[in-house]
Amino acid sequence: MATLHDMEIFARVVELDGFSAAARGLGVSRSYVSKRVMALEEQLGVRLLQRTTRKLSLTQEGEVYLGRVSRIMADVEEASASVAVMQSSPRGVLRLSAPLTFGQEVLMPIVSAFVALHGGLSVDVVLTDRHVDLVEEGYDMAIRVASLSDSSLIARRLAPVDRCLCASPAYLAARGVPEHPKELKGHDCLIYQHERVGDRWRFERGGEEVVVKVSGRVRSNNGEALRVAAVAGLGFAMLPRFIVGRAIERGELVLALEGWCNWDAAVWAIYPHGRHLSARVRLFVDYVVERLAAARGEAQGA
Repeated sequence: MATLHDMEIFARVVELDGFSAAARGLGVSRSYVSKRVMALEEQLGVRLLQRTTRKLSLTQEGEVYLGRVSRIMADVEEASASVAVMQSSPRGVLRLSAPLTFGQEVLMPIVSAFVALHGGLSVDVVLTDRHVDLVEEGYDMAIRVASLSDSSLIARRLAPVDRCLCASPAYLAARGVPEHPKELKGHDCLIYQHERVGDRWRFERGGEEVVVKVSGRVRSNNGEALRVAAVAGLGFAMLPRFIVGRAIERGELVLALEGWCNWDAAVWAIYPHGRHLSARVRLFVDYVVERLAAARGEAQGA
């Protein structure tokens, strides 16, 4: 099958009326141009150009072929121009996956504002706590709230996640309030199953780091479910503030070990290896970073 490269060389030979002029225009040797045109004729099984010492002219087959080639090259140029326009003014559909609660509480307001700003873009959001296969399932990207360790993915850290250790007032009244993370070994703890080290909670304070292996009677792959269990008095939960913040404000949950920090998790944008990052993905990720930073600044100011 003839290549676009050979078609372009043939068209330039005709346009510039000669092999030497076409070679200069393409920045290659005259012999290379001649060889490629001969190879094209051999592939097609016809003579395209009538060559004499003084003149170069198209054969009847060459005239027909040039007409088709010209349309093909115009289509290629138009396709390239269309992609360039999409890169400068992104258009199309952005398909992404995000965790259920984070998506509902944090991401969807950002998506709504983003779509309002960019009329040429659509966003297809699938909310699931399952770690989707980006390549197999056709996603452009995923948002994950996790302690990331998967080397098969390219990731950009978007924002830290403020995790809260909390329990219900009834649980604390019955079981006591821990003063050090190690005391959690004697408590019921609610385990998030999606994390690789979901039962190993890490705490930091003033340079001291403590990792506690916790246990409990309730495990779940959903943060909202663990929040409900914590409010019901079933133990301590270690969950992002966007999941437990309102319950804390209402007094349904109480913070514990407030002097200790846990920054294991962050919000990440995930992409498959080897996939060119489209303009619409870059634009969306930059916007998410901006909005998350603004929200964090407002929360700290409050």
